[in-house]
Parts: sequence; C-alpha cells; structure tokens
Amino acid sequence: MSASISDALAAAAERRTQSTSEGPSHAELMVQHEKRQAFRRLIDPGIMRPNAEPQAYKSLETLLKISDNLIREPENPKYQRFKTTNSIIQEQIIKPKGTVEYLRELGFKPTIEDFQPYYSFMPSRMEDLKIGNMILREAFDLQTKKKEQASVTKMTQKEMAQEAADKARDFVAYLVGSSLRLFLQVKLAFMEDRRRKQELEEREKQLREIRAARATASPPPQQTAPSTRTRQRRRSNRDEEDEEDEDVRQMPGTGRVLGATGDEPQPAPAEHNIDDVDEDSSMSGVESTLNIRGSERPPPYEAH
Repeated sequence: MSASISDALAAAAERRTQSTSEGPSHAELMVQHEKRQAFRRLIDPGIMRPNAEPQAYKSLETLLKISDNLIREPENPKYQRFKTTNSIIQEQIIKPKGTVEYLRELGFKPTIEDFQPYYSFMPSRMEDLKIGNMILREAFDLQTKKKEQASVTKMTQKEMAQEAADKARDFVAYLVGSSLRLFLQVKLAFMEDRRRKQELEEREKQLREIRAARATASPPPQQTAPSTRTRQRRRSNRDEEDEEDEDVRQMPGTGRVLGATGDEPQPAPAEHNIDDVDEDSSMSGVESTLNIRGSERPPPYEAH
C-alpha cells in the first residue's frame, strides 16, 4: 500500500472529525472501501496462505488483541508500544509471514528507545487501526467458525468411528456368546447322554447281581419218586396192555388136545412184569414171593 493512500486516508479522517453535521463523502467511502479490501488481502492470502492454519489463527488472535486494547484505551502508554523481543510478539508477530506488514498498516512503526527495539503506534493512524481491527474481527470470527465446524465434523467422525467400533464389538460378543451357548448345549447333551448310559449300566449290573444271588440261594430241583396214584395209573395201563396182548395170542377154540377127553383147558401162565416188582419193592419179600407163586397154575391133569 503506497504512502499516498495513507496520506489521503489520514486527510479524510481529519476532515471527517472537523465536519459535525455532514456525513462522509463519496470519495471518502471509496477510500474506506479500498482500505478494507487492502486489509482483507493482507489477511488472505497474506497471512493465511503461507502459514499453517493453527499458526495463522494464533497470529490473527494476537493482532486483534493488540488493536482491541489500543482502541479501548488509546491514551494508555502500556498499549501504545511493545518490545519486539517479547516472546509472544516473536512467536506470533515477528516470525510468521505477513503479520508484520499488517501490524504496520494498523499504524505501528518500528522505533528505538534506550537501545531497545519497539513497535510504537502513531495516533494519527487511529482510523486505520479501527478499519484494520474490524477486518481482523471479521477474519477471526470466520476462522473460529471454520474451526468449530471442523471440530464438530471431527467429533462426528470420531463418534461414527466409535459407533462402528461399538457395533463391531457387540457383533463379536454376539458371535462369541452364540458359540459359547452352542458349546454348552452340546456339552450338556453329551453329559446327559452319558449319565443315562451310566444309570442303565448300573441297573443292568444290579439285575445281574440279584439274579446271581437268587441262583446261589435256591437249591437245584430234586427228582422225586412218583406218587402212589401215578404208580397205580401206570400199573393199570400196563394191565390193559397185557390183556390186549393175551387176546391177540389166544387161538379160537377151546384149546383141547385131540384124543383127550375131560381135560380142562389150561390158561396161559401169567407173565410177571419186572416193573411191577420194582414199583412194589416196598412190600415184604414174602408177599412178593407168594404173589409170584400164586400166579403159577399147576399143569392140567392128564388121564392115563
């Protein structure tokens, strides 16, 4: 920005202070507009482009604080000058690009007092200070909104990432829980089947032991002699069979011998069954002998 423009602006400011009832002229408005545009260009791209965004934001904040203090208390010597060796001034004004140029357009110029470098404000540049302060606040508010939006966007992305991580963790937990439940169900089914099998084997073992105990306790069945009624029935059956055999052996006729008269037919000797002797072995030997002898008949008498 040339010195002629600065002089014109200073003259316009003086005329405006001298005039009480008249407003700014068209020429003065054009000068103020050009001044605002010049300050905007000093900020963007002058400060915002060559510096990192966090550094540019801090530099704008420092310039705004210097101008605010001086506008609020213009007669305070504390705010009318500051050392260039100050650490904050070094970090936020001297080192960054474009900030010293903006500071000079606000009305500060480098001075030396007692061999100490200073930046001192020129009171005749108060109008430039106010215009530059207005543009600084405009740019600073815009950058603050961008920063807040970026923070919200970053927070939103972080929340989305956290939500995705939570969903993934819940899904993994669901899979693990399902697998664990399935494993427990299979294990319980296996244990139940094993328990039933053990119970069945235990019952079979008990039944075998009971059967073995019963077999050991009860004696084997003994053969008993046939009862009297059974012996009588067997004897009756044998007698009937003997009679049938006797009928078959007898020839028809009287059984007399030719040429012999008066002879009685001789009956066939009764056969003695050995089984009867065995069954009646309980009788005395004398009765058995009498029965056997009584069954024999004397031979028939033959006439001479």
